Amino acid sequence: MDMQGTRRFPFGLLAVWGLTRALLLLFVLRVFVFPGPDVTTDVSVIYHGWYETLRGGAFPHDDVTWQYPPAAALAILSPALLPFLDYAQAFYVLALLADLAVLCLLGYAGTRPGRTLRGAWLWTAGVALLGPTVLARYDVMVTAVAVAALLAGVARPRVLGALAALGALVKVWPALLLAGAASRRAWVSAAATAGGLALLFGLTAPGAFSFVTAQRDRGTEVESMGSLVLHVARHHGWQGQVLLNYGSVEFLGPYVDWISAAALALTVIAFGWLLLWRLRVRGLRPEALADAAFVAVLLFTVTSRVISPQYLVWLVGLAAVCLRRRGSRMVLPACLVLAACPATVLEFPVYFADVVGSDRLGVTLLFVRNGLLLLAAVTAARALWRTTVPVTPPAVPPGTPRAEESLTPS
Repeated sequence: MDMQGTRRFPFGLLAVWGLTRALLLLFVLRVFVFPGPDVTTDVSVIYHGWYETLRGGAFPHDDVTWQYPPAAALAILSPALLPFLDYAQAFYVLALLADLAVLCLLGYAGTRPGRTLRGAWLWTAGVALLGPTVLARYDVMVTAVAVAALLAGVARPRVLGALAALGALVKVWPALLLAGAASRRAWVSAAATAGGLALLFGLTAPGAFSFVTAQRDRGTEVESMGSLVLHVARHHGWQGQVLLNYGSVEFLGPYVDWISAAALALTVIAFGWLLLWRLRVRGLRPEALADAAFVAVLLFTVTSRVISPQYLVWLVGLAAVCLRRRGSRMVLPACLVLAACPATVLEFPVYFADVVGSDRLGVTLLFVRNGLLLLAAVTAARALWRTTVPVTPPAVPPGTPRAEESLTPS
């Protein structure tokens, strides 16, 4: 049997994952108390309330905190698969299983010839550093779908398209997985899957697409990039407020609309850059699929009006897929995302009161975390462009001798 390129089972990796996840599980089960506000109320109160409404065959469209595409109902209803546990306990177990699924996918991909386990280690460390919030949000489930889509995408573009569409109908951002898809089959599969599921949800449950209005009306959340302007402005006489609005803690007051509009404009510019990249690139290589998805989601994150802690779960997952490949150009951006994880858990939940109050500690943590993400986005975009867009040689005036001709003796 040819053993070249194979490896022994990564028992050390599995042990570290098990120890760190056991600790996270003890935190969400309230055996240990994690500093800061209780991160589990989203599951025990909000998700559970939506669960009761969804079980009745309708979406909670009258609840302004429901801001998710219709397939998010699948994640909210998933604890029904474990009827022997209460809702919150079942949700945490399923989130943990999704986390384990990502580890297994990255571990399998990392042990193949020409691959490395760096991605699996990045995932293990990144999720641990983000703290118990990961198990108390359904983002880890969406990330599992995204990781599976990217790992399958090179050999099975139809699977990529179908999973990207499913993920997009759960939480929008997985649509960006198609940023580097070169196969038309992936796009056709995505369109067919999205259209079929959207039609199914639209016909069977009222309020399936009410999330569009709720997202449109959101303001500038206190952890976003644009919020830094308002945090600083509060120390110079700005008279706005920080209130719970549309399910998140946002700034309200003078000039907030301007900041939100600027964030939207930056998002348009970022996606304009992505479009320019697709027009300039020639012959996308398979590794560009994960790299492009990572860059696209980074750009979406740093220009968004909201940067919730769970957004880092997406980025860690996509960075891990990039790092499974030896010689990846995304090592530096991935390390910057990993460095942003401890800063994230410090700003939420540990010192979230300082963030809300625009205290010096809270603002400093935000500057560090958002600065790392911005630097990751810039370096990742630069690496993607340099490795995929051909360099156009400078125009040579007519009659100019070529280099080899100028070296020919007369």
